Amino acid sequence: MSMISKKDLDELYCRLNRREYVSPDPLQFLYNYSEGVDREIVALIASSLAYGRVAQILKSVEKVLNLVKNPSNFIENNNFKSMRMLFKDFKHRFTTGDEIASMLFAVKGAVERFGSLEGCFCDGFSASAADISAAMAKFVDNMNKLAEKPLGYLLPSPISGSACKRLNLFARWMVRCDEVDPGFWRGIPPSKLIIPLDTHMYRICSSIGFTSRKSADFKTAAEITASLREFSPEDPVKYDFSLTRLGIRSDMDPSSFIAKFSSGETNGTYSKKKAF
Repeated sequence: MSMISKKDLDELYCRLNRREYVSPDPLQFLYNYSEGVDREIVALIASSLAYGRVAQILKSVEKVLNLVKNPSNFIENNNFKSMRMLFKDFKHRFTTGDEIASMLFAVKGAVERFGSLEGCFCDGFSASAADISAAMAKFVDNMNKLAEKPLGYLLPSPISGSACKRLNLFARWMVRCDEVDPGFWRGIPPSKLIIPLDTHMYRICSSIGFTSRKSADFKTAAEITASLREFSPEDPVKYDFSLTRLGIRSDMDPSSFIAKFSSGETNGTYSKKKAF
């Protein structure tokens, strides 16, 4: 049972869901691109590399984007061989340049076949589905079929049981639209999104009663999303950004936030000085 109220969550959202709190976050790269396909490609690159230390993530995403420059022109005018050569020296933890080249080649095929990454994602989406899990699985399957080499860890499928944090992050950026998320997809409603779950988000959500599961897997992500849906049925993932700021920004303290609700001592308000 959750120990936090809608008022608490809405207060946190209003306080932290602001553009000024985005950095450091790979989301910041999306604001430099206004065209649909360009922004989709940048979002997929940035979300796919969003693992490891934040400073290294930002450095790696920036390196890829410096090589790609104009994303839509890049995929139109390059084949796998030229992409592979361009990224031959790239490395982000255990993601190689070959994998980045293969993913971008798959993007090229997806745009040619479906018109956009949204079209590719929506190929597996049904409005009657409870969430986007089936659409995610079909998207990954389509991308792997279009890729020269298996995308593996770079683009995991929910079928494997993975929480698919980075793919859910990509979907959040593309679907939601507010001061932080620049989404412009119209084929998928925000109500179908799933929380992008990592160890920091898992720790916060389990501590305040959003899940009782013992591992940060896909079932846990779905359970946390169901808990958040009770507070915001039409947009359960709206609280993701503000909650994750507690684990990302050095000037915010998640332990104080967790302790406040774990103790049950809350009246729906808390000061920034005490809570953060």
